[in-house]
Amino acid sequence: QVQLVESGGGLVQPGGSLRLSCAASGFIRGAIAIGWFRQAAGTEREGVSYISLSDGHTWYEDSVKGRFTISRDNAKNTIYLEMNDLQPGDTAVYYCAAGPVVTSIPRFYAYWGQGTQVTVSS
Repeated sequence: QVQLVESGGGLVQPGGSLRLSCAASGFIRGAIAIGWFRQAAGTEREGVSYISLSDGHTWYEDSVKGRFTISRDNAKNTIYLEMNDLQPGDTAVYYCAAGPVVTSIPRFYAYWGQGTQVTVSS
């Protein structure tokens, strides 16, 4: 069975940093992209970043460009999202997901983690 497990969320003050991890177990057949998504209270889920597993191409949502960095450690089967200069608007549940196409649209992703809460507050 395929399983994605996020970790690293928590409470941080504005301007602080967190590093989220997404550990994968099992074989994810046909997975081409790993994406990070977030859903704030009362809002729809949105794409934050993704990385192509074939060529390493990355994408970032405009509001996080220059602050967030997605990376992978193939030996550990883990994807990371390093988040710097966090702001209250970044508060959300963050999810990682795997899918068969390279896209920021949530519905195209087939495998999802359980989510980890990130709260940015003073």
